[in-house]
Amino acid sequence: MKQIEKITPQKENFARWYTDVVQNGDLMAYGSTKGSIIFKPLSYGIWQNIQQNLDKEFKKLNVKNVYLPLLIPENLLNKEKDHLKGFNPELATITEVGGKKLSEKYFIRPTSETLFCDFFANEVESYNDLPLILNQWVNVLRWEKTTNPFLRTREFLWQEGHTIHATKKEAMDLTKKMINVYHKFLKDYLALPTIIGRKTEHEKFAGAEVTLTVEAMMKDGKALQSGTSHYIGQNFSKPFKIAFKNINNEEEYAYETSWGVSTRLLGALIMAHGDDRGIIIPPKIAPIQIDIVTLFANKNEGVLEAAKNIKKSLSKFRVELDSSDKMPGFKAANSEIHGTPIRIEVGPRDLETNEVIIVRRDTLEKIKCLIENIKEKVTKLLDEIQTNLYEKALERLNANFVVCENWEEFEKAISEQKFAVTLFEGNGEDEVKIKELTGASTRCILPKNSFNFKKSKCFYTNKKSNRIVIFAKAY
Repeated sequence: MKQIEKITPQKENFARWYTDVVQNGDLMAYGSTKGSIIFKPLSYGIWQNIQQNLDKEFKKLNVKNVYLPLLIPENLLNKEKDHLKGFNPELATITEVGGKKLSEKYFIRPTSETLFCDFFANEVESYNDLPLILNQWVNVLRWEKTTNPFLRTREFLWQEGHTIHATKKEAMDLTKKMINVYHKFLKDYLALPTIIGRKTEHEKFAGAEVTLTVEAMMKDGKALQSGTSHYIGQNFSKPFKIAFKNINNEEEYAYETSWGVSTRLLGALIMAHGDDRGIIIPPKIAPIQIDIVTLFANKNEGVLEAAKNIKKSLSKFRVELDSSDKMPGFKAANSEIHGTPIRIEVGPRDLETNEVIIVRRDTLEKIKCLIENIKEKVTKLLDEIQTNLYEKALERLNANFVVCENWEEFEKAISEQKFAVTLFEGNGEDEVKIKELTGASTRCILPKNSFNFKKSKCFYTNKKSNRIVIFAKAY
């Protein structure tokens, strides 16, 4: 029987806790290529639920799924210089096949803007062909120097939406709409509160005019960029000649967007909700919502039969039955480390009174329940757990904003792992220097009047400013 290893407490070493949880919780194994991971059934099951439910949200906006090739010819990537410059250090290049040099280099996609643009250029003639709103669920490869399971791996899974429009307004409206789709989806399914804002020029996506982001706070106070939506404008449509005849029969270049979330959402889920016993998966996204475990079934024939009947009565939920001869303590710990929202314990003593014990994973509260009331009870509990996880995460987020008017306040907030909200009028060079000094980066620019400031000057440059920016250490 596999032993459940001890998990390092979060307060002792959060990074070590995270590694312990993802390995001992049967979420992943390290791949044979450095920086790669194997998604085990539990983590891949979470991703499948994210994919299925988010895809439903996309369908409401008439998003159509496609699949584009894995390889990008060098000539395509060279057409947009800022884009190439942004990804160049991470590009994996194919130069040889079967021992023979290729006449042109090919790159394994780090993202697919160039492929989509090449495709779009041949699909559009008139404004009547627009908008084109497409998405693909694929893997991408970026040769990261430093990796961390789910958070930053060389190969990861994601969805990438790419659209072209007849007007700037329509494209910008979709850019805003998609970031709100992510914000709502993360709240409703992953119980994850996020902050919507705009990236600074220094932090925006290579090749975009505007990058919108949803930023989440992890339990250690660090930020995690959890999704982005980019208004690309005509930065790609001009070099790729994505032109169309507008309503005045004049030739015009299309306006483009792209948007995506990735499997780093699994890292967000783990670090936002997990505890010292393992992960806690929100019920709506959990591959297994209920674990039914038998206690001493080998000594009592009625226990296994009762457990099977309970599983049958809960058929509308995602349920797993553990009827093995493993010890009760092991079964409980196994369910907890895997983050299953509810555990139902079926034992001989409780059956004498026609009851079972229900254990909530979020609070570890034990509840006695009559067998005939189980369906009604778990329905209510799953909703309560989903809500409780969100409210706890939201409370933590709201409690860890610090308004900073000067460098001393800023430095103190960052050293305490807070989100520093400040007026900032600096440039990219200033952002680099601030990160070198404190480890904090700009997460996003907030709408005006989001917070009240006594002064109207940048905390760093002392220039007049009304631009509200969040800084934080981040993954």
